[in-house]
Amino acid sequence: MSTVLPIIERRRIEAELLKEVYETLLERVGKDEAKAVIADAVHRSAVRQAAAFAAREPAGTSLDSFVDIQKHWTAEDALTVEVIARDETRFDFNVTRCRYAEMYKAMGLGEIGPLLSCNRDGAFCEGYDPKLKMTRTQTIMGGASHCDFRYTYEKEEGGA
Repeated sequence: MSTVLPIIERRRIEAELLKEVYETLLERVGKDEAKAVIADAVHRSAVRQAAAFAAREPAGTSLDSFVDIQKHWTAEDALTVEVIARDETRFDFNVTRCRYAEMYKAMGLGEIGPLLSCNRDGAFCEGYDPKLKMTRTQTIMGGASHCDFRYTYEKEEGGA
């Protein structure tokens, strides 16, 4: 069986290749189209990866299962998280340190770091469970002091 890479290491490896793809696209189609292609590819990848996580949930997906898999993104101290609220339909937290942002900046990818990382978050919800919704108004990669993640899980209509 293969060793599972921490997600931050997986993102570093992906970014090394995507940096070359981005630079090639810049030369061929310009910045706007290059960014659009990267954004589309990363979005599709995030949805697919989320669906794979969802498929491994023996009891099906839920907010609890989503909260449980967050350990994969925080492994290796990749994120410093401050939980604000948690109940059966809400999971709110702030990220006060993001090593993903630090890594992309160090790799010279600060310009597309949000495409490589931040834009994955909402797409992940799409692939994991359509009842899971995320809002965020700011990110460290965008220059804010913290990222404000607010997740809601829609209850079944007519459910208890």
